[in-house]
Amino acid sequence: MKRRTLLATATLVAAMGASLTAQAQTKWDLASAYATFNFHTENLVQFTKEVAAATNNQLQITAHPGASLFKAPEIKRAVQGGQAQAGEFFMVSFQNEWPLFGADGLPFLVGSYDDAFKLYQAQKPLLQKKLDEQGMVLLYAVAWPPQGIYTKKPIESAADLKGLKWRVYSPTTARIGELVGAQPVTIQEAELSQALATGVVEGLITSSSTGADNKLYENLSYYYNVQAWIPKNAVVANKRAFSRLDAATQEAVMKAAATAEERGWKRSQEVDAQSIAILKENGLKVEAPSAQLKADLAKIGETVLEEWTKAAGAEGQQMLDAYKASK
Repeated sequence: MKRRTLLATATLVAAMGASLTAQAQTKWDLASAYATFNFHTENLVQFTKEVAAATNNQLQITAHPGASLFKAPEIKRAVQGGQAQAGEFFMVSFQNEWPLFGADGLPFLVGSYDDAFKLYQAQKPLLQKKLDEQGMVLLYAVAWPPQGIYTKKPIESAADLKGLKWRVYSPTTARIGELVGAQPVTIQEAELSQALATGVVEGLITSSSTGADNKLYENLSYYYNVQAWIPKNAVVANKRAFSRLDAATQEAVMKAAATAEERGWKRSQEVDAQSIAILKENGLKVEAPSAQLKADLAKIGETVLEEWTKAAGAEGQQMLDAYKASK
């Protein structure tokens, strides 16, 4: 009888211990719009693993790629509202909400990854402040490869884009479409392949990695490596959810985030080179822009930057001044 009592007591203690461990464990959902094989997603998954390891599994973050939890335009709002504890969003798509979200989509403001990172450092304090006001915490941000132009037919100047069914993903890409006389069509990345196959889209400006991931070479023939801008994805957490974590866990999350940011920027450069090679291998003609096309795009860039600066006001000028001072 005594032995049974001891066994029962041991079982109860073990069960209580397991229950307390389960209660102490926190689980987050992290929404993303990109495919599992995209380098942003791979970086995101690695980040969640490192958080779990650093917190002894007390914080478990589950990544939901491929717009499986929320569609791309819904993710930021979902994190703000607490429907997801964390998420990844493409900042330039939210320029109409706040002009500085679109800062890294300004044509020809940066010409290299080094410049793009300097722009990010100028943008970051203002970005953190804005996200805080919106109930979010910036974890990290990673750049896409530089943006180029994909078309079915060769283009020698901006005039060749007139009338083209032009895929847009941000106010800037829409404005460029207007300035060249194209027909803007809003298409999310998850729907891009189908839109190209059905003729809904005939041309677009996007990264080499998006082109490779979505096999744009199956429906398009040319890629002009104009390196128009280097936009970023931001990974954010719900401010209330983050504040509920103890100090040690918060520190572990931010340390893993800093590592993910550094890793992601490095990986972006590697992916750019690999993606351009994939485009070439699959028959896409990768061309440098003609002198006329470069001149036309530069003029368009000046117009877009002037319009953006007026809309962004003092904050925008503060960011631009800080960026220029860093060069």
